[in-house]
Amino acid sequence: MLKGFKEFLFKNNVLALAIAVIVGGAVGKVVSSLAAEIIMPVVSLLLPSGEWRTARLVLSRATGPDGKEVVNALGYGSFLGNVIDFLVIAFVVYLLTRSLLKEPAAAPAAPSKQCPRCLESIAPAATRCKYCTAEV
Repeated sequence: MLKGFKEFLFKNNVLALAIAVIVGGAVGKVVSSLAAEIIMPVVSLLLPSGEWRTARLVLSRATGPDGKEVVNALGYGSFLGNVIDFLVIAFVVYLLTRSLLKEPAAAPAAPSKQCPRCLESIAPAATRCKYCTAEV
């Protein structure tokens, strides 16, 4: 039973997936902190009021039975803040992924020579062109 469990872990890359989830969570925390603590304060300086995440559009106001004011509002500041956080996080993850996962270089083309008669590419060791059957 233990052998089967070990085979399951290694055959299906469960350990690699678990490590990726743990590292991904840690990177997510770092990037979220970057967005919230470094980038967003700079963004808030560019906006008219410092507490823009609390911005809302009041749809209606009413007085409840207990005498307290009830406000029905759309909290667009929080939504825009979350959208900006997402864009920053997605961009940083894109940059990290692009820097860590380099695409392999294209394989060099197979050596060839040109047929003097039809100008098609043929193997360097060929004595006859496979396209026009001329001797090379």
